Amino acid sequence: MAGDSKELQLSLRVYNILQSLGCPLVDGLYLREAESMQELLCSPSLHRTDILKWICTSICPSLREKFSTTKATKNEDIIQELTRFGNEMMLCKANDQDLIKGLAPPLRQLAFQEQLLMVIQADSSIHSSQKSSSGDDSVKNDDLLGELMFHDHLSDLDMLLNPTCNPWPAHIREHLIRTQSAHNKKKGNHSKPRDFINRSEQHSRLGSHGEESLSEAKALLQSTQSTLEELHKECEFLQSDSSGSAAVLSPCVLKVAISDMSQFMTAFGHLYNTDFKGYCQRAPPALSSGTSVFQSVHQLLHSCNKLEALKQLSETSSSLTQTVQQLQTDRRYWSKGEKHTLPKQLEELKNRYVAFLSLHQS
Repeated sequence: MAGDSKELQLSLRVYNILQSLGCPLVDGLYLREAESMQELLCSPSLHRTDILKWICTSICPSLREKFSTTKATKNEDIIQELTRFGNEMMLCKANDQDLIKGLAPPLRQLAFQEQLLMVIQADSSIHSSQKSSSGDDSVKNDDLLGELMFHDHLSDLDMLLNPTCNPWPAHIREHLIRTQSAHNKKKGNHSKPRDFINRSEQHSRLGSHGEESLSEAKALLQSTQSTLEELHKECEFLQSDSSGSAAVLSPCVLKVAISDMSQFMTAFGHLYNTDFKGYCQRAPPALSSGTSVFQSVHQLLHSCNKLEALKQLSETSSSLTQTVQQLQTDRRYWSKGEKHTLPKQLEELKNRYVAFLSLHQS
């Protein structure tokens, strides 16, 4: 029921839009029920095809020539042309002829027709706004022209149409005054040359004021140029190398570096506010008061290392003693078959070593 009511509402809306746009194919119809409107717009018929033809030709008037050359008996050609136009408008697929024939679901047909009618409404609103704006412009132009041609503004208009050069030097002003006087005498114009002199003096005063402004602007430009030169000298990276090659940090590279740094700072600020800020605001951890325990453990480990070293030293000394004793007791035969023993110096060295070991063990 909800789907039916939506289809009926959409049928009523499409039919009302056709009437408001002045479609001649619905002009003589007096449909009052939404079901009849839906049957007209969604059931396959020649009348429905003619309505689609009128909608498409209203959007694209060049289609009238194609439809006029197509014979009335070739309805398939008209269907294909309407399908191609709908595909160009991106409202249907290239082979979606069921939508044009009226075999598609009613809701899809009505949505397709409404989208086409919205294009016509948009075009008509644009044309009406252009017409109204052009009418307003013409009224504004007429008012402006009337204002300019008002007798109080004729003198200003004459000055705009006949401008004078500003300023002239004194010798050229005198020449212009004489020329203007001779010209006025030839034409029978009795205007006073004094008016021209006053105007020239006024222009000269304006010119002197302009010269003062020009000198001030020139001084400001010179000071700015000197300031820029000093800054350029301070910025060594903007200068060229002695070899003639461009500096590594050119203004373009500096600009890119500043942009990258700005992006990095923005990313770091985001990470700081989202992840790091909570950890950075915590209090530092309190140191443990039981440091003596670690100190005693360290001393014990150091003592253990000493005992292990002494044990290894004792084993080494005993091994050395056995070797020496073996050398003393074993027989060694040298040249001519005579038996030789260790010299007395080796015995003395052994005694000193044993005394050293006993001293360290105690």
